[in-house]
Amino acid sequence: MSCGIAVARKLDDDARRLEQWLNKGFHGSMQYMENHFDLRIDPAKLVPGAKSVVTLLLNYFPSEQQQPQAPKIAKYAWGTDYHYVIRERLNEILAFIKDNIGEVNGRGFVDSAPVLERSWAVNSGLGWVGKNGNLLTKHSGSFFFIATLITDLELTPDPPFKTDHCGSCTRCMDACPTQAIVSPTEVDGSKCISYFTIELKEEIIPKEFQEKLNGWAFGCDVCQDVCPWNRFSKPNNETAFQPIPEILNLSLNEWEMMSEEAFRKVFKNSPLKRSKYRGIQRNITAIKVQDY
Repeated sequence: MSCGIAVARKLDDDARRLEQWLNKGFHGSMQYMENHFDLRIDPAKLVPGAKSVVTLLLNYFPSEQQQPQAPKIAKYAWGTDYHYVIRERLNEILAFIKDNIGEVNGRGFVDSAPVLERSWAVNSGLGWVGKNGNLLTKHSGSFFFIATLITDLELTPDPPFKTDHCGSCTRCMDACPTQAIVSPTEVDGSKCISYFTIELKEEIIPKEFQEKLNGWAFGCDVCQDVCPWNRFSKPNNETAFQPIPEILNLSLNEWEMMSEEAFRKVFKNSPLKRSKYRGIQRNITAIKVQDY
């Protein structure tokens, strides 16, 4: 786990970028991205009197690989839902602070609240935003979860990360199956395979994008898999992130034959619940249509 600290302040530059991104419609049907705009850019709106923002990175890179016949699942979703794991860690950190320092006001967040995690990670000195829109680090690439702890405790901040280490590399942009990376660091979320396989709630994925799924049934790792910095990724040692065997081994036909009851039992604590049984089956059907 990596940790960085930034002074809690209003993110004016990020506010402008977010507003432009929303105005372009890059959030697609994710209307929740438009909500609570003021909370996203001002930590004091979330924690009154906020003075520090602590950012934590938790590695999820696996040591295993999926079998060739298995529909592709983004690596972050192979184990227990990270929300459960990280929320518990954040609560432990808050409890430790209160036990050793005294009563402080603070809240932990992990992408389930309006917090600009990547911006805070950069401001905390942990890394830079790569051309694929992910936070990148020189020592471990990008396969990690970002968590944020906002507190009214005044802590010594780390210097912000001010350099970019992508250089002239465009591997992520060139490899994206749907050309969703429209310019360096700018991703059209409405064209991303993760959007179609997770966020889109329609019964059918648009035909022009079905043809580009390339076997992805939940999420997509293409832009991370091709990133040279991820050659430094190391397998995690978090028990909760150990892969569910079915994700590694089940074939397309076995997924298609799975009952809703079996799905709920196997994936009761998995991120795959977000797409629900119906969504996963829709994705499997779309893949099969393309003779994957």
